[in-house]
Amino acid sequence: MDVSQYLEIFIDETEEHLQTLSDCIMELEKEPENMDTINEIFRAAHSLKGMAGTMGFKRMQRLTHDMENVFQEVRGEKIKVNSSMIDLLFKCLDAIEGYLNNVKASSDEGTEDNELIIKELNDFIADKEGIAAKPEQPKQEEKAEEQVGEKKYFEFDMSESEKSKIKEAEEKGSHVYGMTVYIQKECLLKAARAFLVFKAVEECGQILVYNPSSQEIEDEHFENDFSFYIASEEPLEKVLEAAKSVSEIEDVVGEEVTYAALAERQAQAEKAAAEAQEAKATAEAQAEKAAETSGVQAASQTETKPQPAKAQPANKKQAAAKPVTNRTVRVDIEKLDALMNQVSELIIAKNSLVSIGSADSGDFQSQSFHEQIESLERITTNLHESVMKVRMVPIESVVNKFPRMIRDLSRKLNKKMELYMTGEDTELDRTVVDQIGDPLQHLLRNSADHGLEDNETRLALGKPEVGSIFLNAFQEGNNVIIQVGDDGSGIDVAAVRNKAVERGVITEEQAESMSQKEIINLLFLPSFSMAKKVTDISGRGVGLDVVKSNIEALGGDVEVKTALGEGTTFTVRLPLTLAIIQALMVEIRDEKYAIALASIATIEEIPVKDIKYVEAQEVINLRGGVIPLVRLDQVLDIPPREEPESLTVVIVMKGDNMTGLVVDNLIGQQEIVIKSLGKYINNNKIISGATILGDGEVALILDVNTLM
Repeated sequence: MDVSQYLEIFIDETEEHLQTLSDCIMELEKEPENMDTINEIFRAAHSLKGMAGTMGFKRMQRLTHDMENVFQEVRGEKIKVNSSMIDLLFKCLDAIEGYLNNVKASSDEGTEDNELIIKELNDFIADKEGIAAKPEQPKQEEKAEEQVGEKKYFEFDMSESEKSKIKEAEEKGSHVYGMTVYIQKECLLKAARAFLVFKAVEECGQILVYNPSSQEIEDEHFENDFSFYIASEEPLEKVLEAAKSVSEIEDVVGEEVTYAALAERQAQAEKAAAEAQEAKATAEAQAEKAAETSGVQAASQTETKPQPAKAQPANKKQAAAKPVTNRTVRVDIEKLDALMNQVSELIIAKNSLVSIGSADSGDFQSQSFHEQIESLERITTNLHESVMKVRMVPIESVVNKFPRMIRDLSRKLNKKMELYMTGEDTELDRTVVDQIGDPLQHLLRNSADHGLEDNETRLALGKPEVGSIFLNAFQEGNNVIIQVGDDGSGIDVAAVRNKAVERGVITEEQAESMSQKEIINLLFLPSFSMAKKVTDISGRGVGLDVVKSNIEALGGDVEVKTALGEGTTFTVRLPLTLAIIQALMVEIRDEKYAIALASIATIEEIPVKDIKYVEAQEVINLRGGVIPLVRLDQVLDIPPREEPESLTVVIVMKGDNMTGLVVDNLIGQQEIVIKSLGKYINNNKIISGATILGDGEVALILDVNTLM
């Protein structure tokens, strides 16, 4: 039996429980007496223990069991929460995460026993005179013993074909064993446990019949036991041992059976059932007769009967309303990618029809044709939006790990700091969310390590002793903005300039003419660091080139604003989606190019005589603002043309900055599918991808960020 499907569920749910534990332990540190938080931690630890046991991960089960014991003591008010306990609990979470990473990599928890952590947990409890949970265990065992031991394999009906399987196995000389397996009551994922038992016993022989059915087991539509018949060459003890070897199995009972004994048992069962049916019919007839002779009884029955009948609709209504509380499903991202590819192909086909329609002669058929195209366009746009909504997930799944990280850094660096986050519910495409975690983590580490001053310096400067780090996320048009910053020392622009000159990155002359922004952007150059010493945490500048390249690979950009002595803010701008966008199609000579509509502020017709020069750079004055011009034919190395009297300029924006892109002609707005160029044009950052137009022609997509 394949249990890989349960492994995926286990990984997802373990990650959720670990995050719950991390959040709750952080809360507990601030409010040690909060019983709601303590109960939530206990429930999450208990669930983790049960899931680990169900999947057969005994080391992880043991660690979570001992962690659960600590909280049993806290719930019983026998242990008080203190900082050393919080540190120990975080150690436990890190160890469990280690097991989880092993499971992700190899479907196995690994060989690390974490004996030191388990000893610390047990010592913590031992100091408080014993474990509260232990005295209750014998009662649970006694209760379990009352319910196990029945040979339920004799109780289920078998079809003629199932009986014949047993007869055939017996005729071939195999032993046929009937077995009933009892799963522990607290076991989670009973279906996975049942399949593990089947897998274990199938090494000894072949399962002939089982009850309940495989579908009922998979759907967990059974109590805590299941039965089966197995044909085997092995002795009974070996088969029983194989079933018992699976963890969280309470008991296994079984014996060798013959086809004749089974047939006799079934005949007796059928006879008993017939007798019971006959007795029931007799009892019903007597009750009916008694009811006829007693008018008072009949009247009282008539009065009382409608009452439960009235209650039923209300119960049904409540039952119907209950599932609405959880209407979510987990969907494999690969399935969504496949669906997105189908939507992409549909949009390309729609664009092709639009292209054919525009060349039509304009008769009555053309009108009908255009109506069909408009309908198709509406459907594809709605389908695209629906798929995108399914792909969108809150960035919470990434940022909720950061409060714990800042807490650990605070202790490691001996700096008091607090992380403030807003906009955790801001949604992004799942593929973007999966890759944005590392860059954000690096920026936060930079703020903690080199942005914030130490406690004494902050007090001397008249600042609050506790440094503030913030992470704010919000949507702006078709982009998501994530700001990461601090109220620390800020970036010393003069020091950056001097360091750049000293290393030969820029000359003295260049340094004199560079703006503050241009100097700060030097921090994003490979291996450019302002750190006075290398630390294992970060360095202002170390790895910022990687942060920038990772964000740009997602179609985004990052910029910095700083004030010396006040702090620094990194602003990360990311596109909502990487798959399908609304674009303005433009023409430069005979080539078509696409510019993302979300980055366009306006389109202007500018007379050539209005172009001015600032430091040899062409600029235009637009509504009081000076905007630099970029001639795309020069950037793309396209032969020049005769200068017209006026230029078509597409004004694009990135944050507060604007640039004018000079194009030959405007074609119009179009929904385009972004196709990667792979490794063919990986050295040209101006081109971010390509799209297929309706007539089959390929148009390149311009990356506005690199042109500004």
